[in-house]
Amino acid sequence: MKTLKYISLIVLGICFAQFAKAQFTLSGEFRPRTEINHGYKTLAAEDQDISTITTQRTRLNFGFTNEWIKTGLVLQDVRQWGNQAQLVQNQDYAVSIHQAWAEVFFTSEFSLKAGRQELVYDDHRIFGNVGWAQQARSHDLALFKYEKDFKLHFGIAHHENSNLTNSDYDGPDAYKDLQFIWFNNQWENAGLSLLFLNNGVPVNEANEQETKYSQTIGGRFTTSVESVKLASNIYYQSGKHASGRDISALNFLLEASVKSFTLGYEYLSGTDYDETDFKSFTPFYGTNHKFNGFMDYFYVGNHGGSVGLNDIYLKYKYTKDKFGFDAHLHYFGATAEIANDADKYLGTELDLAASWAIQPMAKISVGLSTLFAGDSMEILKGGDSSATQAWAYVMLSVTPDFIK
Repeated sequence: MKTLKYISLIVLGICFAQFAKAQFTLSGEFRPRTEINHGYKTLAAEDQDISTITTQRTRLNFGFTNEWIKTGLVLQDVRQWGNQAQLVQNQDYAVSIHQAWAEVFFTSEFSLKAGRQELVYDDHRIFGNVGWAQQARSHDLALFKYEKDFKLHFGIAHHENSNLTNSDYDGPDAYKDLQFIWFNNQWENAGLSLLFLNNGVPVNEANEQETKYSQTIGGRFTTSVESVKLASNIYYQSGKHASGRDISALNFLLEASVKSFTLGYEYLSGTDYDETDFKSFTPFYGTNHKFNGFMDYFYVGNHGGSVGLNDIYLKYKYTKDKFGFDAHLHYFGATAEIANDADKYLGTELDLAASWAIQPMAKISVGLSTLFAGDSMEILKGGDSSATQAWAYVMLSVTPDFIK
């Protein structure tokens, strides 16, 4: 009996030691946001009513980590207040899976992460999680990772319908095939990332499906010179557009930051209204709300295949204790011809945002944006450029750690 007792204690000790090496986390997110709109994403007319909507993101985040594997599961519900009946049966409003992945480590440096997952690289320009949007963005793919002295990631995704007798895809995702390679290296005073993306879009032609591939190649470089932080992006796109046209497009960004101020310029090439080739740069799966104004007039489900953008901006950021404040000023212009004799000036946008950490797991954020639109914006968006264009929000974010 004593022997059995000792064996049991040894087994329990081993189990406890293994459990101690592992980590299990369970956290949540409750994020209702009210938005007041008179000119968000597109120009409002002078007699247009102001709309007020409230949306909410609710998440439950599970995580498990030990020395061999990592797993992540994020359950998510996104809704607009009033869209669901009080006496709901829930058939059409089921909780969805935002992330569900497992990462297996072959060695301490090399791993495979497979499943539904967010992709966030560099400054979010090509790949981002679109965290501002309540639904956010995630991908179904396999990601091979090597991380030691440098980082090298290779991602691959392929989508088909459930019909196993063909290789067609007409589903909701933006691509049928995707492959990318990302390289990153950090030095004491600089960082360099290189990205190659091969993006395949299914196109039905003559009762047959063909995949049109475009290629994006480029990267990001950051450094600092004494108190000045410098950052630059450059990406070039080629290949075939879904329409069959040849692609030749460019994105360039340069910004300098000194203390709380950032001055920058971003160029996204566009296609002239009477041009045959496709010269409009596509930022694909980036967090576009982060870049060209909070009112989302450009590249947030819109402006694709259009006249491009020149964005000259000045940003100010202030933080102290639990309080934060941001002010952004953007000057927008087209890079391509909008119409015959049309001015390329599109408008000037002012974005103001503030946040207050009420408690360690609770924060309230507010914002106000206004656009002083140019006449040419009417050609792109319709509406009335002389009307007041404004958008505001108030958002409560509560992120409890249930188990940590």
